[in-house]
Amino acid sequence: MTVVTERPAASGQTLAHVLATANRVAEELRQTAAERDKANATPRAEIELLRSNDLLQIQEPVEYGGSGLNFAQASLVTRRIARGDTSIAHLLGYHYAQTRVAQLFGTPAQADAQSRRNAAEKLFWGGIQNPRGSSGLVLTRDGDGFRLNGSRTFASGASTGDQLSVTALLDGSQVFLSLDARGGRQGFTFLDDWDNIGQRLTDSGGVRVVDARIEHHEVLGEEPFIGGILTPYQTLITPHWQLAFVNFYVGTAEGALTEALAWTREKATPWESSGVERATDDPYILQTVGQLVSQVRAAALLADRAGEALQEAVDIGPALTEDQRAEAAIAVYEAKYLSTEVGLQAASRLFEIQGARATTSAYGFDRHWRNLRTHTLHDPVAYKAREVGDWVLNHRHPEFSLYR
Repeated sequence: MTVVTERPAASGQTLAHVLATANRVAEELRQTAAERDKANATPRAEIELLRSNDLLQIQEPVEYGGSGLNFAQASLVTRRIARGDTSIAHLLGYHYAQTRVAQLFGTPAQADAQSRRNAAEKLFWGGIQNPRGSSGLVLTRDGDGFRLNGSRTFASGASTGDQLSVTALLDGSQVFLSLDARGGRQGFTFLDDWDNIGQRLTDSGGVRVVDARIEHHEVLGEEPFIGGILTPYQTLITPHWQLAFVNFYVGTAEGALTEALAWTREKATPWESSGVERATDDPYILQTVGQLVSQVRAAALLADRAGEALQEAVDIGPALTEDQRAEAAIAVYEAKYLSTEVGLQAASRLFEIQGARATTSAYGFDRHWRNLRTHTLHDPVAYKAREVGDWVLNHRHPEFSLYR
């Protein structure tokens, strides 16, 4: 397969402008997050909010109409949106990763065409590519094109996507598809059956595909599409996904902490034996705040380091070695481990700062833990810790899959 290298990072001024926009959008989302979480509606309005604020095309070149950010910079946007709404950050982080698939697996012409369309039309990308269901969709040849059949139980943003990034098996080998879904695709049925305790606004229900026509140019890469060996550069697709996860975990913890501190200042009361009149002077509240702030900031710094490591690997391009790929992946997986542990702990222990009244359902503070608990179970973090340990002790590369 032919691969395409990424462009240089955007300027500091451009990044600052995009991050300021993301902060504003995150605050708008935060104002209604608890209410929207309870409503469990399809997130069409939220996607339009991202689109209208030019946050969907930030990775595309400036000359095409984008902001020219690289993936590490885009991940910082994901983190900020997560401070307001983890579900929408989930969608955005997936979107940013999915728009890079053609850069890794497509031809230069395919990658350039998609980049131009992303920028000009501000496309939102959904995905039908749950790694554990890679055999769920099968592509078969049909004349000058293909037919797609099968199902997936989990597909984030699929029914709301303008463009769909899809994995399928062709003659037993995995291939990537890029499908224009505006106006719908014949043969695709979105089951609308996502009703989990968290990440409720991610449009993550199942999909059934029956005899859907796939055109030849919608399969990324060149004929014969199968039989080739993926390069270390191409297998960076997985650290892209994992870095998105890291950043919406960290952003969720940051946002939850900010909300908890504001509530504590305004409404919390000290414990009767604390000897103080204000909750903000309660020694145990102060200790808990200090612990959580330190942990969340440490996770954020490790996430920044992971982004830099992945971007350095991406910038090397097709010459990337196995060891260089492993170093980048391990940096991301270290951050994945810590952000998971810290995020879950912060989202739970915040109630120790706020007190029992903060568990009132109207506040919706429980959504932070529910969101993190739901998503982190899709990819058990113990395996990330094991992969880090195996690299450090044995210099054994993480064996590639869409999870590693």
